Amino acid sequence: MSRILTSLAKKKLCVAALEDIKARDITAIDVRKITSMFDWLVIASADSARQTKALARNVRDKLKAAGCAIIGTEGEEGAEWVLVDSGDVVVHVMQPAVRSYYNLEELWAEGKFDRPGKLTSPAGEASRAARAKPSVKPPAKPAEGARRRAPAARTPARRRPRDTT
Repeated sequence: MSRILTSLAKKKLCVAALEDIKARDITAIDVRKITSMFDWLVIASADSARQTKALARNVRDKLKAAGCAIIGTEGEEGAEWVLVDSGDVVVHVMQPAVRSYYNLEELWAEGKFDRPGKLTSPAGEASRAARAKPSVKPPAKPAEGARRRAPAARTPARRRPRDTT
C-alpha cells in the first residue's frame, strides 16, 4: 500500500536522497502551471555511470521506504541518463555531457526554479563562474593608423621526386 505524500514532500525526499550520494547541480522545477502530467521535475548530475545508477537507486529506495509508489525507472542499462518516475515527481539523473546536450532546464524554463541546498560542489562553482562576467579584459584595439600584419602565407610542403631506378 502506498502512502500519500504531498508533491512538495516527495520533492524534498528526492532531493535529500540525491544529496546523500553527492549529486551535483541539483535543480527542482515546479511545473504545475505548465503541465498536468507531474508537479515537480528534479534534475541532478552525476560524475560516472556508477554514480548515476547509485543516485537513481537511492531515490527509488527512499521513495519506496516512505511508502510512495514508483511508476517506473528508465535508462539504468546505459546509465548516462536515468529517470525515476513517482507520479507527481520525476527525477532525472544525468551525466554532465548528456545534461548539457538535452538542456532540460531551458525546455522547462517557464517553471518556477528551486535550487535546493548550497551550490558548493565544483560543478556548482563552475556553473556560477560561467554565469559571472569574465574577469579577463578584452584585447586592446590597435591604435588608429596602425598597420595590421598580414597573416603568414601557407605554402604546401614540397614532395621529393620518386626514385624510379
